[in-house]
Amino acid sequence: MDDLFTNIGHRFGRVEPRRRMRDYVRGLLAPVARKNSWQLAENAGHSTPNGLQHLLSRARWDPDAIRDDLQVFVAERLGRPDGVLIVDDTGFLKKGTTSAGVQRQYSGTAGRTENCQIGVFAAYASSAGRALVDRELYLPKSWTDDRDRCRAAKVPDEREFATKNTLAATIVRKALSSPLPIAWVTADAAYGQDNRFRRMLETSGVGYVLAVPKSQFSLAGPRIDMVFAQAPDQAWERRSCGPGAKGQREYDWAAVQLRPVAEYDCQDGVLIRRRWALARRSVNRPDEIAYYLAYAPLDVGVDVLVRVAGLRWAIEECFQAAKNECGLDQYEVRRYVGWYRHITLAMLAHAFLAAVTAQEGEKGAALVRRLRSSNSQWRKCGDSWQLALPDTPVPVLTR
Repeated sequence: MDDLFTNIGHRFGRVEPRRRMRDYVRGLLAPVARKNSWQLAENAGHSTPNGLQHLLSRARWDPDAIRDDLQVFVAERLGRPDGVLIVDDTGFLKKGTTSAGVQRQYSGTAGRTENCQIGVFAAYASSAGRALVDRELYLPKSWTDDRDRCRAAKVPDEREFATKNTLAATIVRKALSSPLPIAWVTADAAYGQDNRFRRMLETSGVGYVLAVPKSQFSLAGPRIDMVFAQAPDQAWERRSCGPGAKGQREYDWAAVQLRPVAEYDCQDGVLIRRRWALARRSVNRPDEIAYYLAYAPLDVGVDVLVRVAGLRWAIEECFQAAKNECGLDQYEVRRYVGWYRHITLAMLAHAFLAAVTAQEGEKGAALVRRLRSSNSQWRKCGDSWQLALPDTPVPVLTR
């Protein structure tokens, strides 16, 4: 961790914000009940949260520069030639109307329409591990059309309305120009059905496996669900798309090659890429079928496409771990810059955990999270918390 802090320390012009950043990230990794400025300050031994609040709101440092350093760190620790970039969004439930980008909108996290903020994220996954590597805050038109409201939340004047797909495309372009070794991009149907998003990936020369709705047309052919409705029984093969919590995630898969598009798939008249349509059918519920469009080098077979499709769930695991372990969603900032700063530092903490896990896995040791000792006098003991005071009895709070 000290090496990581040293690598990003030059992004802070003064020693005070540099030290506060370290305290903030260490607090995000500590067993703090609620990872807001008050409790993180207590964990760091600060008398008030003012210093950490200043770090998130008024101190001079660029969270995008820290994001760039984070991507270098992930590339060094988790980077593999067949790495996969995964795009998805997640919601942050909020009260009130002043938090940047908040409004009543659908949140996949909640599974319903709620008052929330939406962030578009990218995660990097490889055989070594997975970590969040970029983020953008979605601003609905109710915000971008009201410049006074934006100024009150410190939204930059140049920030215009951008759809989630546009934000995702921006994230992917930045990641492809970063040190991250990316061979594939995958995303759910909200992004996969966007023709412009797919064309951007094809122009960039990166492979993809993108979920699409059943109504998606396969190039100039029929709807994708109609393509596979005509598939014979022998076209479906049982394949695993990777290990899950209950063992291998096995489905019945069918794949069909699509006609090439010369503008994107050929070079000097020679075919260099191949297009696929895939279908994934549940073993226990055959009526549940998911569909994908894929774009891959000529030497790539169906097993690789299935593996990439299965890695899309890695970003959900990243969201869960970053929220549960690193306080990704436990911020109390309302302004635009505060959101980016907290989220970036939480991503940094999560990437550190991913790197430590990968290092321990390479050593063959048990995957145990080692936490820095906390300055707080509260200690976890079994199913209870103990308040350890010198020369006094230790009371125990049971749940």
